[in-house]
Amino acid sequence: MQWIEAFNTRDLDRLLNLYADDAEHFSPKLKVHKPETEGLVKGKDALRDWWEGAYLRLPTLFYKVNSLTANNYRVFMEYTRTVDGEPDMAIAEVLELRDGKIVFSRVYHG
Repeated sequence: MQWIEAFNTRDLDRLLNLYADDAEHFSPKLKVHKPETEGLVKGKDALRDWWEGAYLRLPTLFYKVNSLTANNYRVFMEYTRTVDGEPDMAIAEVLELRDGKIVFSRVYHG
């Protein structure tokens, strides 16, 4: 899947190209690391900033897809987050699509 490949190779331009300019992303980790966001960032600049920060904090961050279900409007992914020195974490993420671009994503941590 393009999203996972771009994320795991840290190709932010490729990853951000999958998103609409006004895309929104919600994650419980945003609440922890950027509490002023209340868990939600909006727009590609905010997404770039969030992911660049994650790559700096977690240089060994890697996602392994466990399952993927999709249609023309929504993608549901379950994956395992691995970081050296930390226990693996089960994650689910929903990507909502419009005109072939991600317009909203929500992360659920297990």
